[in-house]
Amino acid sequence: MRTRKTLITLVAGAAVLPLALAGCGGGGSASSGDPDTLTILDYYNNEPDKTLVQDLLDQCAADIDVTIERESVPGKDLIQKVLQRSSSKTLPDVLMLDNPDVQEIAATGGLAPLSDFDVDTSGFAQGILDAATYDGEVYGLAPVVNTLGLFYNVDLFEQAGLQPPTTWDELKETAAVLTSGDQYGIAFSAIATYEGSWQFLPFMWTNGGDETDLQTPENAEALQLWVDLVGSGSASESVINWSQGDVKDQFVAGKAAMMVNGPWNIPALNETDVNWASVQVPVNKVGQTPVAPLGGEVWTVPQTGDKAKQAKAAEFVECMSGDDIELQAAESRFTVPTRTDLIPEYVEKVPSMEAFAEQVVNARSRTGELGEDWPEQATVIYNAIQLALTGKATPDEAFEQAAKG
Repeated sequence: MRTRKTLITLVAGAAVLPLALAGCGGGGSASSGDPDTLTILDYYNNEPDKTLVQDLLDQCAADIDVTIERESVPGKDLIQKVLQRSSSKTLPDVLMLDNPDVQEIAATGGLAPLSDFDVDTSGFAQGILDAATYDGEVYGLAPVVNTLGLFYNVDLFEQAGLQPPTTWDELKETAAVLTSGDQYGIAFSAIATYEGSWQFLPFMWTNGGDETDLQTPENAEALQLWVDLVGSGSASESVINWSQGDVKDQFVAGKAAMMVNGPWNIPALNETDVNWASVQVPVNKVGQTPVAPLGGEVWTVPQTGDKAKQAKAAEFVECMSGDDIELQAAESRFTVPTRTDLIPEYVEKVPSMEAFAEQVVNARSRTGELGEDWPEQATVIYNAIQLALTGKATPDEAFEQAAKG
């Protein structure tokens, strides 16, 4: 199995001659010599996102008067596709990347900094700018982002006379009250993948923990919360195997009264009979600021060597983060605009997104502090979670034990 570090090395090796990338022919989405045509590569290959994003792309194509040729691949295949395109010198003019991947690809020299094209990067949520910044340069813009919140079943809460929890103590008390029969009080994903680490971050960061030093009392205290929820029976022992999709299924099936999850589940929830609402993830102590991770995709300009087309591509990327496009993308896909001045208008239009919009203002990128070293620490985090939840280590010992491999 190819490791992520190995993949980065190969991408770097394949991208060492960016000036030779233009005009080399190849696949249909490679940069072509036609100055009025931009090729685009993204991973929105499933509906409804594929069509919704196509509409946004078409609007920007019309706005800057270009024709676009788009290729969408499965998310798991995108980085491999970038590697292949870089190796064959057929990178697209516009490349969409998941935000944790931007710094890694920028480090290879395969992306152009937006300052080369005088793109305005002011007014964006700092967390997503951090994700797209490498060595002091911004390499892409994200029109919208997502994050995590706490969904709850309104009917179950009303029947029990409960209010949504705001602190960890309230979370444990509320989950215990709502645990009955085959219904657990809360569900979350503690799976041994980056998804498990992503779900743990709101608890870790809000409690003052940090990825640069995992062996701290703050991180152990956050992990103890999850251990307590599972140990008390308020959360299923199966959380160590559940993806976020599994968590949503448990919530929809009435097997969980609350769930930690993201707004991308809202369309599916709205197709059910579940009467749901959402709030920010509870904090340990009153007065703490909820901090959650940022998810979302960044549109970038690869180093194709064709400066004229790169300038046009940068214009396209800037259009994709224009006010109207951001609002339209956020409304249609239940995400949050990255321009913070748009958030009040957005929440007024989509009140169900209020908790997530509030969360985004203080949300952080996963690569903001560690950059391309984030995957290594994310692996330690999810392994520590597994050790603690299976009783193989205490929360105080789990991060040190996981770091040893």
